[in-house]
Amino acid sequence: HYISPSTQFRNSGSVGATLFGAPSPNTDGGDAGQAAIVPNAYFAMDWSPTTRIGVGINVPFGLSTEYASDWIGRFQGIRSELMTVNINPAVSWKLNNSTALAIGLNYQSIDAELTSKTNYAAAVFNGVLAGGGGVGAATAAAAGVAAAGQAEGLTTLDGDDTAWGWNAGLMFTLSPQTRFGVAYRSRIKYSLEGRVRFENRPAALAAAAPDGNIKLDVSMPDNLSFAISHALNDRLQLLADLSWTGWNVLNKLEVIRTSNVPAGGAALQNIPYNWRNTWRIGAGVNYRMNSAWTLKGGIAYDQTPTNDADRGVRLPDSDRTWLSIGAKYSISPVATLDVGYAHLFVKDASINSNASGVNQNSTAAFALVKGNYDASVDILSVQYSHRF
Repeated sequence: HYISPSTQFRNSGSVGATLFGAPSPNTDGGDAGQAAIVPNAYFAMDWSPTTRIGVGINVPFGLSTEYASDWIGRFQGIRSELMTVNINPAVSWKLNNSTALAIGLNYQSIDAELTSKTNYAAAVFNGVLAGGGGVGAATAAAAGVAAAGQAEGLTTLDGDDTAWGWNAGLMFTLSPQTRFGVAYRSRIKYSLEGRVRFENRPAALAAAAPDGNIKLDVSMPDNLSFAISHALNDRLQLLADLSWTGWNVLNKLEVIRTSNVPAGGAALQNIPYNWRNTWRIGAGVNYRMNSAWTLKGGIAYDQTPTNDADRGVRLPDSDRTWLSIGAKYSISPVATLDVGYAHLFVKDASINSNASGVNQNSTAAFALVKGNYDASVDILSVQYSHRF
């Protein structure tokens, strides 16, 4: 799959992080959407007349956004990249002429990298105040950091982990024309470990903001889906599906230091998400033109787990409507080629965020990002299938 998203922020009343030598240019950050190629591979074979075994390799969850490095929200986020890779061996049994059962294991890896700018001028100012210095001394210290070209610097968080999950499914043949399926994929819990690195850090913050090891506990949601297919005749097949995803497991992003813990404590970031569970509903049609060609089309509505109050710059998501078209071509009795195209119409998303890290609700340090996002996604897919 070639996935090409577009995510553009439209400023409407934002306030820059202007505390003592750290002015934030009023830039919108450009198009934060990052194109990606996402591969998948599957293999299945008969083990006995009633048993099949197989394995799938796919990418169930992914995220990639990147703003211009000088944009107004750079202290809340610049680059966000997350990718999971899932290896899924499975076995299925034909219980009788109308029912089949399948179960599988999931070995899943996750890699994440988050970058943002840190407002060193604000940190120095607050540090002088906390140490008993007056406003004048704090102002002079912040101005000195800015004069040295160290008012801000890039901060990078990265981590990875592997974990196990499981999945199961049932398929019912209700009639020669109709099949119904239900599938469940379990929640997967990660404990990511990695590093935090601060670039261009002033000497005055060497003890308060050291590089070091970090950890992050996060869960990927479970999913329950239902699907039905019905053949009206030998040419036309109708399809429908309904899926539920338990996104409420992702209620915050809490990054904890595990080495070089400064006097201020181990918590490095604690950002609320408060995501909600979601539903996706879709309908489609397959039309068999002849022995070689089958045309396909579909529409779906996909809820976002985010909410207006807690929407952040790293994932400014909103509800989506999918429109898809495609075709299958039978190259030979053992080989087929599928192509598909989908366009996602994403509802405009509002944002009013000045929170980033442990020090919440600080416009002076992190800026106020206020406005709306215009977004859309294009997906082009190609699949080759071969039967031995």
